[in-house]
Amino acid sequence: MKKNKLLQDVKATLFTLPAMVPLAVFWLFPLGYAFYLSFTDWDFMGEDKPFVGLANYTALLANPAFYNSLKVTLLFALGNVLPTLAGGLALALLMKRAVRLGGVYRAFIFSPWVTPMVAVSIVWSWIFEPESGLANSILRFLGMEGLGWLKDPDWALIAILIVTVWKSVGWAMVFFLVALHNVPRDLQESARMDGAGSWKLFTRITLPLISPTTFFLSVVLMISSLQAYDQINVMTQGGPSGSTRTLLYLYYQSAFEGFRIGEASSVAVVLVFGCALLSVASFIVSRRTVHYH
Repeated sequence: MKKNKLLQDVKATLFTLPAMVPLAVFWLFPLGYAFYLSFTDWDFMGEDKPFVGLANYTALLANPAFYNSLKVTLLFALGNVLPTLAGGLALALLMKRAVRLGGVYRAFIFSPWVTPMVAVSIVWSWIFEPESGLANSILRFLGMEGLGWLKDPDWALIAILIVTVWKSVGWAMVFFLVALHNVPRDLQESARMDGAGSWKLFTRITLPLISPTTFFLSVVLMISSLQAYDQINVMTQGGPSGSTRTLLYLYYQSAFEGFRIGEASSVAVVLVFGCALLSVASFIVSRRTVHYH
């Protein structure tokens, strides 16, 4: 028995090798190397990598720019996740009804997701242009004053969030559509026969049954918010006055503008640690949800 078990383990290992090799080369090794660099004072140019211990982490914790970037990252994550979930669910509920040309509407709403973020960001930069952009033209037509949008610290992050939510809401809608179609009709009909109205039907039956999808989307959107870069780089470059500088953009500036690779690697380690915590939380909660149902 032990010999057969060992043989099965060897076969299983051999079958997983094709997947494990790229994982080790392109993920595990770079991750370990970045962790090592976070303890050095490498300038990205020289061969020497002086070991400085925890100096990069202590400097990071004493840097006001880190806390500002952390605040911006959390605001960006919340401002992306909540509207995308709400908008995706609302669109899914509308698309679930018998609507003429529903497939065309779904394809139209989903199309921003498959459009490259760089192209989307360039177009929205023109829309948010203060003098001749479409956004301010509409505001002026309505009798309102134009906004600074990407040039105003109070509105720059909101403008980027509008672009990010607009791009992601159709993707969330597709997941919610599948989840809504999987809600048992007989359960809904039984609730209606018991006198449940539309609101109780939605809050007591629909929302609990689609909660695994909601949680999955919230975790994926949160992680993608931590990794947001393209729209920030194209539209604001972290400005104005650091109002859109997330942790990932702080990493970019430290590494490729300031050539402080050790400091940048410490930021990367913090980001990876945050993503890992979200992934573990997703796994634990999803298992509990499955057992509960």
